[in-house]
Amino acid sequence: MFKVNDNYLKLPGSYLFSTIGRKVSTYKEANPDKEVISLGIGDVTQPLAPAIIDSLHKAVDEMAVKETFKGYAPDLGYEFLRSAIAKHDYKARGAEIAIDEIFVSDGAKCDSGNIQEIFAVDNKIAVCDPVYPVYVDTNVMAGRTGTYDPATELWSDVIYMPCKADNNFAPEIPKETPDIIYLCFPNNPTGATIRKAQLQEWVDYANKVGAVIIYDAAYEAYISEADVPHTIYECDGAKTCAIELKSFSKNAGFTGTRLGYAVVPKELKANDGTSLNALWARRHGTKFNGAPYIIQRAGEAVYSEEGRKQTAEQIAYYMNNAKIIKEGLSEAGFTVSGGVNAPYIWLKTTEGMSSWEFFDYLLENANIVGTPGSGFGPSGEGYFRLTAFGSYENTLEAVKRIKAL
Repeated sequence: MFKVNDNYLKLPGSYLFSTIGRKVSTYKEANPDKEVISLGIGDVTQPLAPAIIDSLHKAVDEMAVKETFKGYAPDLGYEFLRSAIAKHDYKARGAEIAIDEIFVSDGAKCDSGNIQEIFAVDNKIAVCDPVYPVYVDTNVMAGRTGTYDPATELWSDVIYMPCKADNNFAPEIPKETPDIIYLCFPNNPTGATIRKAQLQEWVDYANKVGAVIIYDAAYEAYISEADVPHTIYECDGAKTCAIELKSFSKNAGFTGTRLGYAVVPKELKANDGTSLNALWARRHGTKFNGAPYIIQRAGEAVYSEEGRKQTAEQIAYYMNNAKIIKEGLSEAGFTVSGGVNAPYIWLKTTEGMSSWEFFDYLLENANIVGTPGSGFGPSGEGYFRLTAFGSYENTLEAVKRIKAL
């Protein structure tokens, strides 16, 4: 008789956003006359930019012609896209990244879940708390997290780095030495950022102790303040200690078309000299057949003059929503942060309410959906995440409803 992987059975409860989905569906079924506004999941609402649509159409037409038809994509991705990434996302920021260090994928979520496969099971991971659940859950699936304590909601073999108001929701160097460090800036869920000097401290620390940083920069395009790094490779020495993950989902609306990439520098090596670039290339080529040609052409269009202008306008649209939410909630008496360099607003729940109680309160009394902070980890308890990815009209209405509570 077959057996399942015991590590999967260790996962507690259900996935955060699946739970939210079930709760919302149940409420809508019981209240069909209520108009529910979702500011929960971080999905975009603006359509793909015209330059991207034009590129998609052109690529689809190519697929109908024998001479231009494309089959499997190259393992690392098409050179036209990787060259555009190297030029605009790195060289323009003063970082030299070769195209064979760029691995095109179907999104940062998959990369963040898969990258841990190339590391030994006995590596110790460190994560921010609160944290994007995928980081921890995929390491649970790999058998790297030890046992789960329901009372504390912590895993025995995970180093948690609390991110709270008194440290501006940024992690501090842990006392226990990790092997793998997950960092996400601008941060999901808190919207927090760190300055270049702070990130340099992490790079220096990782190189000193022989750790690797998995740097999730999915929200980099939303950075508006100076001295907030757009890539970890702006820091000296990062190529010997860091893997970076990037996404087209939030910067260009590819949530439904799926495109992202990982950067694994050739200088990044294990203590025994093993190249992580070579390992990831082998894993990538074995388990992934490449993002579709038409989607990679669409990704190339993001870097065109028209594409950059149009996607910048969309980002400005969402960040205006963030400003409306942040200012409106502040006026309503809430303690809020985020919303400046990221499309997320992080707020303290009403006094005496847990995160899930506040979720139910907003849904039932204002018909608004957000995300309970406790779903991101113990330090998220007492907080709540709202996204700015809704429409302008729904954002105004949501703030109006909250103010009326």
